[in-house]
Amino acid sequence: MNIQDCITPCTQKPKLVLAIRDAMEVLNGKWKILIIGTLMAGGKKRFMELLREVDGIAAKMLSKELQELEMHKLISRTVCNTKPITVEYEITEYGKKLEKILLELTNWGMEHREMILKG
Repeated sequence: MNIQDCITPCTQKPKLVLAIRDAMEVLNGKWKILIIGTLMAGGKKRFMELLREVDGIAAKMLSKELQELEMHKLISRTVCNTKPITVEYEITEYGKKLEKILLELTNWGMEHREMILKG
């Protein structure tokens, strides 16, 4: 699909802009992409593992972000039959569709940092 295929008559929002807005509403915020990337890189993680690995996030914020990611079916939550009870999170098949996007974002981020540091 190219950009021209996404554009509707001027009386309607372009499909491209609408799709970008929808994606941003799901992934927006300081933490969601970092949480998804951490789970993609490391597989299943318990809450406390995520809290340690996502540098700087507070427990309350992590809990909120995990709930939203689960609501959008990007991650799954499994309550383990352990004492004390533990919960594991992992990327769903649907969430794995973001892998190429995250790789491209990572590549761009590294190039951008290098360009900025060079001045």
